[in-house]
Amino acid sequence: MTPAELVAALHAEAERANERRLLTLAGARDRGLDAARDALGALDDPDATLLTTREGVGTHPNDADRLLGTTRDAVVLDCHDGFSANVLGRVVGAVDGGGLLVLVTPPLDAWPGSDYADERFAVPPATAADVTGHFRRRLVDTLRAHPGVAVVDVDAGTVERDGLTDPRPARSHAPPSVPSGAAFPPEAYDACLTADQADALSALERLRDGAAVVVEADRGRGKSAAAGLAAGSLAAAGRDVLVTAPAYRNAAEVFERAAALLGTLGKLAGRDDHTVTATGGGRVRFLTPVEAGGLPDDPDAVVVDEAAALPVRRLTAFLDAPAVAFVTTVHGYEGTGRGFDVRFRDRLAAGSHEVVDARLDDPIRYAPGDPVEVWAFHALLLDARPAATQLVADATAADATYRALDAESLTADEHLLREAFGLLALAHYRTEPDDLARLLDAPNLDCRALTVDGHVAAVALLAREGGLAESRRIDMYEGARVRGNMLPDVLTSQLRDLEAGRPVGYRVLRVAAHHAIRSTGFGSRLLDGCHAEFDAAVDWFGVGYGATPRLVRFWARNGYRTVHCSTTRNAASGEYSAIMLRPASDAGAALRDRHGRRFRARMRDGLSDALDDLDPDVARAVLRASDDAPSPSLTDHEWRVVAAAAFGPGLYDAAPGAFRDLAMAHLCDPDGRLDGRAERLLVRKPLQADDWKTVADDLGYVSTRQCMRALGEAYRPLVERYGTDAAEAERRRYEENG
Repeated sequence: MTPAELVAALHAEAERANERRLLTLAGARDRGLDAARDALGALDDPDATLLTTREGVGTHPNDADRLLGTTRDAVVLDCHDGFSANVLGRVVGAVDGGGLLVLVTPPLDAWPGSDYADERFAVPPATAADVTGHFRRRLVDTLRAHPGVAVVDVDAGTVERDGLTDPRPARSHAPPSVPSGAAFPPEAYDACLTADQADALSALERLRDGAAVVVEADRGRGKSAAAGLAAGSLAAAGRDVLVTAPAYRNAAEVFERAAALLGTLGKLAGRDDHTVTATGGGRVRFLTPVEAGGLPDDPDAVVVDEAAALPVRRLTAFLDAPAVAFVTTVHGYEGTGRGFDVRFRDRLAAGSHEVVDARLDDPIRYAPGDPVEVWAFHALLLDARPAATQLVADATAADATYRALDAESLTADEHLLREAFGLLALAHYRTEPDDLARLLDAPNLDCRALTVDGHVAAVALLAREGGLAESRRIDMYEGARVRGNMLPDVLTSQLRDLEAGRPVGYRVLRVAAHHAIRSTGFGSRLLDGCHAEFDAAVDWFGVGYGATPRLVRFWARNGYRTVHCSTTRNAASGEYSAIMLRPASDAGAALRDRHGRRFRARMRDGLSDALDDLDPDVARAVLRASDDAPSPSLTDHEWRVVAAAAFGPGLYDAAPGAFRDLAMAHLCDPDGRLDGRAERLLVRKPLQADDWKTVADDLGYVSTRQCMRALGEAYRPLVERYGTDAAEAERRRYEENG
């Protein structure tokens, strides 16, 4: 069979089965691109897209996002230069049933070699020569093994494998129908393409009754379209529907379907700038997750598209809406439904909404069992998941085995790789195919695990950072970005420490325990193993993450101390990030100590400026985790003012700076303890400088007068613990006068 005959056979087979086929054109780049053009020419006027880094030819791979939510008869991806697993994950879903995905690759035996290394993974001081080829070698193995994948050697002009599967002709989807007693318009159900989609739309009708509806599906099942039909139906009835997603592009299909339905119903009043307006006052509008979290303008319902790509804290905010739909991908490159289930289902069940579930299984654009989808799931581990619960549920941390998971071990054992990567995916709300490539190929990463009977019970991913040459540190200090050195970058460029990039450290990117054994010591035991193994080789361990009180306490228990709190919120999570360090050498201790001091000095005034909306419990946690034993420096006069406010008729306004300094001293003191409300009061009033009424209302005091008295009482143990002779004399004055 010639390559031209193969293309014709693949296309005919794909059309007959309503499936897709993958054509790999391996060899010299120019020959591969010419062969791709010939392959497209053999098709009947295809709607095709070429993605390549070549100037003036096709579309740049960086613009692959534009294919999301669209379909093509063929997509050609040039893998020779700038190949990205993320781009591959995005373009696969753009090929329609009967179409071809064409990969133009280097010779398959050479592709894993250093000449084609992904330079993005060459984190300084490493170079591209240090990047391994394990991910590309594994990818090549899947191309040579999976049904529906053809391989052509364009240099030799021969077919290595034809990829033909001799499938049965395509079966028709079960036709959708309008349910009896449907509340949404019949036109909405007429717009559904499968019975699955109509069932999901029927479940979404419960938004009218204040339910929380969860719609789960793999990509290409029409879940966003169903959400759009529901949003349009609600808008047609005069309701205000707020839609949010990690980015507008994720929810574009929701708006397309909502606008189309309103047009069919004759109720489309207008569409502009991420808003669809219906006659009668209803509308469908988009806001980012951070903007939407406060539920502005009191929407009647919220639709969260790609919900698994958002963190739990952000998802939880939407439970305050009158009705909410969480539309989520089960296996996807931005977030997984499995992670959504493990991390968020308990919060959802504990809420006040009745929970309604719907799942779409039938693909819309191609037949079930499509071999290209099966290949993509395997090659990119989109369906990776942790070990089965029963395999680790009764394990204890003391009985687990600490072991290294190097790339050779992971690629040699598919089950081990799937369990480890599945657990890493659950540890973060957004996991991409590039994370798999980075795990297998990046020279600065180390993966460690606790295993139980050979199954992964906990996993940690560490990134080596620092050890930078003086010239690179100077560049960083002057504003240059240095790839893969997040902690040295922040400490150098933002916090102005020219020496921060000299010590070598390990940043803990992720640490996760199986959900069946969480909070049983596995995470701490795994970190202990990492510290014991690497302490002699590095100066510090560090971590940066979206700060919550629980996470701060976890890291503090494991010896990490706060050195920074970001002054802007993460756009997706809405959280402020904390950076914490654990020293492993004198150089590491010096780094932690100087940045710890600077952190405490910044926070004294920063909490009333950029961090004036930081959650008081987060503020308490990050300050206490700075682990300082302070000696507040107040003048005798300031001590008398504070003592008088605590024990007598003194006023806070007479010396607010003194109250602020003493609040900082207490909150940073590892032995300082007041009850939670008293410490929140120390944050909200002296440190964040909120007005008395706001503080009283937010903390549950019946009046501003009671709030003022409570602040004075909160300072009594502080005066007794830290006060000088002047403070003691003032205290006795009021106690003796009774």
